[in-house]
Amino acid sequence: MRYVSTRGGATPAAFLDILLGGLMNDGGLAMPERYPQIGATDLAKWRGLSYPELAFEILRLYADDISAGDLKKIVDKTYTAEVFHSADITPVRELEAGVFIAGLSNGPTLAFKDVAMQLLGNLFEHALVKTGSELNILGATSGDTGSAAEYAMRGKRGIRVFMLSPHQKMSPFQTAQMFSLQDANIINIAVRGVFDDCQDIVKAVSNDHAFKSRYNIGTVNSINWARVVAQIVYYFKTYFAATQSNDQQVSFAVPSGNFGNICAGHIARCMGLPIRKLILATNENDVLDEFFRSGVYRVRPPDRVQQTSSPSMDISKASNFERFVFDLVGRDSKAVTGLWRQLDRDGIFDLSRTPHFSRIADFGFVSGSSRHADRLETIRTIYRKFNQMIDTHTADGVKVGLEHREPGVPLICLETALPAKFAATIHEALGCDPEVPYGMEGLERLPQRFCVLDADEIAVKDLIARSCDARAA
Repeated sequence: MRYVSTRGGATPAAFLDILLGGLMNDGGLAMPERYPQIGATDLAKWRGLSYPELAFEILRLYADDISAGDLKKIVDKTYTAEVFHSADITPVRELEAGVFIAGLSNGPTLAFKDVAMQLLGNLFEHALVKTGSELNILGATSGDTGSAAEYAMRGKRGIRVFMLSPHQKMSPFQTAQMFSLQDANIINIAVRGVFDDCQDIVKAVSNDHAFKSRYNIGTVNSINWARVVAQIVYYFKTYFAATQSNDQQVSFAVPSGNFGNICAGHIARCMGLPIRKLILATNENDVLDEFFRSGVYRVRPPDRVQQTSSPSMDISKASNFERFVFDLVGRDSKAVTGLWRQLDRDGIFDLSRTPHFSRIADFGFVSGSSRHADRLETIRTIYRKFNQMIDTHTADGVKVGLEHREPGVPLICLETALPAKFAATIHEALGCDPEVPYGMEGLERLPQRFCVLDADEIAVKDLIARSCDARAA
């Protein structure tokens, strides 16, 4: 399997060649030259597999430059009941006939990001051991990616993490998960700004090839292809759990901020998984919903990005959206390059009057948005009807998913985090506090270790350089 850039200017490369990086050398994102096609025979064979067995079968299609023996060891080390508190890894529970919640948040940081990030940590370690090199990870988070990355990279040989987050814009629990870590290889940077400012800095550093090379910069954000491919696995696994036959179609409802989670669903559908609809749910920051409804992609300036009660989706620039647009325009890299140049210049592009917009339905996408009052009511309804507590982002997905539900088509709503991460809003909705998982009691009272910087690429580069040079001295 070879990987190309969405912008067409990079030499095709193997999986391990793109693993440690983020953006390709031309500023685009890595995409496989083709999607492996999964037929009825494969689905029949895969239906009864355990999560690690299924992950191995899917990952080896995309990472065929890792030996089967090594890949199996990595997968088996990653997906264990000890790490994910369930042998199913992503257990599915039925709310009512035909409506399911896919439990993706049983990992160390109580968020779906753990499913991919735990694998990424072990893949990174494998690659670095083989080359004898070190890696400085630069990432940006709106809440969950940061903690998932830091917990996955703690104690990994040759890895240091520099994680940017918007200052005072995450939930107290999310903040404590990251900032309370005292590991020397974890450096938390609170940026005066919004998540998009953090993400812009990561991309700017990634595009400074001299700096990136000198300090061995890699990324764990969802622009990293390995994270996307890891998420493909649970679409297959949860499909099998919610159906009895491979002839059935299902729809997935996915809370969406940076478009990585639902991008994995898009790829699973392109591979042949019988997905009828991919239901994209946004919060008040509804840039993606606007595009899928109108064909207009309009990035909001930082001062118009709202701080909401589903903060992990407080995003205006969805990095993985470029991967979908690449497929939408027929993998025309010149068209993608032109659209993103226009986006950088004008903050907007419009496909509404092009043949491309009419193809959105061919990919199964529909969308909707949710507001604070909506998520409170959804949390109350699910708790009252089913005695189950869901977090704010999952509530956005459930609300929009039910709006697009079709008779006879199972609806799988992807859980993105556990309620404990957003206790204030849960209390507002239900008048009681969510259960805090064992071992995380008092997390918010622990000492916190972080620094605060302006949204300035140069300041972040200076901090990375000083930290790395001091270590080398």
